[in-house]
Amino acid sequence: MARLILLLLCLALPLPAQAQAQSAQRRMVVAAHPLAAEAGLAMLQAGGAAIDAAIAAQAMLSLVEPQASGLGGGALMLHWDAAARRLAAWDGRETAPAAAPPTLFLKDGQPMAFLEAAVGGRAVGVPGAIRMLEAAHRAHGQLPWATLFTPAIAAAEAGFTVSPRLAALVGLDAERLRRDPAARGYFLPDGKPVAEGARLRNPALAATLRAIAEQGADALHRGPIAAEIAGAVRGHANPGLLTTDDLAGYAPVRRDAVCGPYRGFTVCSMPPPSSGGVAVLQILGVLAHQDLQIDPRGLDAAHLLAEAGRIAFADRNRYLADIDHVAVPLRGLLDPGYLTLRAQLLDRDHAIAVPRPGNPPWQGGVPLASQPPQPENGTSHLSIVDAAGNVVALTTTIEDLFGARVMVRGFLLNNELTDFSFVPEVDGRPVANRVGPAKRPRSSMSPSIVFGADGLPVAVVGSAGGSRIIGHVAQTLVAMLDWGLDPQAAVSLPRIGALNAGVELEAGTAAAALAPALEARGFPVEVRVMNSGLHAIRIQRGPDGLRLLGGADPRRDGIALGD
Repeated sequence: MARLILLLLCLALPLPAQAQAQSAQRRMVVAAHPLAAEAGLAMLQAGGAAIDAAIAAQAMLSLVEPQASGLGGGALMLHWDAAARRLAAWDGRETAPAAAPPTLFLKDGQPMAFLEAAVGGRAVGVPGAIRMLEAAHRAHGQLPWATLFTPAIAAAEAGFTVSPRLAALVGLDAERLRRDPAARGYFLPDGKPVAEGARLRNPALAATLRAIAEQGADALHRGPIAAEIAGAVRGHANPGLLTTDDLAGYAPVRRDAVCGPYRGFTVCSMPPPSSGGVAVLQILGVLAHQDLQIDPRGLDAAHLLAEAGRIAFADRNRYLADIDHVAVPLRGLLDPGYLTLRAQLLDRDHAIAVPRPGNPPWQGGVPLASQPPQPENGTSHLSIVDAAGNVVALTTTIEDLFGARVMVRGFLLNNELTDFSFVPEVDGRPVANRVGPAKRPRSSMSPSIVFGADGLPVAVVGSAGGSRIIGHVAQTLVAMLDWGLDPQAAVSLPRIGALNAGVELEAGTAAAALAPALEARGFPVEVRVMNSGLHAIRIQRGPDGLRLLGGADPRRDGIALGD
């Protein structure tokens, strides 16, 4: 708790004045750091497709935003192929080692403390981001694979300027980073946290990126880099179970997106193993029964967003997990009749005392127990539209702040296995999201694309923020589709959202002032800093051609760039 409070104080900066949405006529990239957006846009201007821009931006994020994502993590992506008019969900989520038991995070029969589990080798899953992006590039890329890494390699060799946010986070986590020799040497030169404004070079990462550019994802999953990853995991004081066979055997999965109707639009997002897409669609499915022509910053808006979120989280914690390992009632959870029943729970004057999971149709398998709440962190998001109309929504992560705090060849390893339930069963019933061999941990990442009545994309959005991503994305979609806000105004709104059965309001904003009234209606409320990382693009078509409007979350270092 002390660490969380310190983190919130460290990042509790006042939001800047409302910026204007960025406008473009042909293509746009919205990313969590200017250098990442620039790298992506450069690929588009060189004739590349949206997937090319995504790969270049992700490579750059490995350098400039190491606390959130990188080569050592995973990613989930929606890709719209404009020529084929086809949507695909690309699953690059990490997997558990083949030897991982359901009791991985139990100690003397009790769940471990989060940081005890997260720091070190125990929670490192098989990275999947680069292998997934490689597969998507084979299907949709226009530029040569090696070209996509040129900007990040150059920046890693020349160095980049440390942002205030990165410097603050290194200072916050210095004690844990110091335990790993490679991380200590990079983030704490001369024994002190790297300073804001310093020039930070990463020649080790440049060499790794160059190997990936030349050899593809095999450079990471086979050979000396893979051996070093496995050695760092298994040889740590808090050892994990990852092997070179696990790395060599990783395969991404191309899935069908989950989609649902909302106010004349079709909203599509990521299927399991992410819980994000289903939960966002459930929130919208509940809100579709309500009149939302109300003040976006008012009490009634907060009430409805919070209650719909609490209802969705109840189902999420019972049913959602890796669909390749668990009988997820996906069709039932998104069934319009079921969502109508769930919507009837909502009272505009009073909160549900304790939201409980519903009983969706088409269930199978053994009865499941709800997963107890536990921390989820990390992530970064990219929203991209290219000149041909292809669209990418990519959310990428290493999970916690600086992941496992284990550095190999210039990049950090993930601690993604802590997204599994620490307890494998409750009252004798299994938890859907328990640890299992080669299983993907449940995610909350919610990369989303909205389609108009003509079947063409009209918006793309996603966010950072762990399990809070669900509320961030749902609120932003409502802001754009119901309240008509442009992307910048939508991502800048005071954050309001559910987290399990509770409601969170953003400190230092107008949302915080709603706490007494929401508590009077029966909501359990917490006022806290909300470090969302929303990046959105609105796609408008008219007689004068295409207009793209982009918005980057003012709470982070992101930017929208286009031409």
